[in-house]
Amino acid sequence: MRRTAATRFMAKVYGVIQQPLDRLLYRLTKGRTTASSWLAGVEIAMLTTTGAKSGRLRTLPVLGLSDGDDIIVIASNFGRPRHPSWYHNLRANPRARIVLQGVEREVEARELGGDERERAYSRGEEIYPGFAHYRRWAGDRQIPVLRLERPGGDEPPATSLEA
Repeated sequence: MRRTAATRFMAKVYGVIQQPLDRLLYRLTKGRTTASSWLAGVEIAMLTTTGAKSGRLRTLPVLGLSDGDDIIVIASNFGRPRHPSWYHNLRANPRARIVLQGVEREVEARELGGDERERAYSRGEEIYPGFAHYRRWAGDRQIPVLRLERPGGDEPPATSLEA
């Protein structure tokens, strides 16, 4: 899957089927795996954002890169010319919830810039080489990279979903 997603045709196919398949398998396995993590061996996180326009909660799978206590997400949208909807949701409402490796936590999104962004994007390319192609295919669109970190203030610690 990693190799095939680096082709334009398959990136378009995955862009349509990946999220529904990941959500389905995530539900069927009671949160243990997604189609992408199973087939491609990558860390898939379930990100819940608040809709920028609707205000409704939206949960979808994203590639999550652990970085200490934080998680990096790359809004590649398979190299398409537009940002993914979850990116717009996080811009409008930076507070979100994420589940990664069975741990659910509250996070706040911060968009990265400059060297910090480039380091995080390069790390993403090491883990998932398709990101190198997506950068080229995105043309003039700079693919956003966000750091999901604990919100300021007195938040409860992360809780494990596995008992």
